[in-house]
Amino acid sequence: MAAGTVTITEETYGTIKKIKFDWTSGDGAEDGTASGQTTHAYSGKILGLATDPGSPAPTALYDITVTDEDGMDVLMGGGVDRSATVTEYVLSSSLGAVANDKLTINVSAAGTNTKGVAYLYIR
Repeated sequence: MAAGTVTITEETYGTIKKIKFDWTSGDGAEDGTASGQTTHAYSGKILGLATDPGSPAPTALYDITVTDEDGMDVLMGGGVDRSATVTEYVLSSSLGAVANDKLTINVSAAGTNTKGVAYLYIR
């Protein structure tokens, strides 16, 4: 049995922050899940979310939340029911904001030992 893993890459381009969450889901007691926290704290409006299924692909309608240090989903539910076959995008108008918090990605219902990538953009 193994826990899921997340490799997080944090970049800043001018006023835009880009966070890449490259995840692999676990098995056994951690089946279909993965989580990881950013190194840096962030502040700003969430501009967009992109999710890209990997190989092996996650289960259809898997879920992603990105929570702040108070446990609030800054995606406002926008990461629920992701596709297992195509890249999907969520626009800023459907997303929240973050105020000086580290962010934690939580992947669930993704199936055993599957992969994917989520990109979060903040200004």
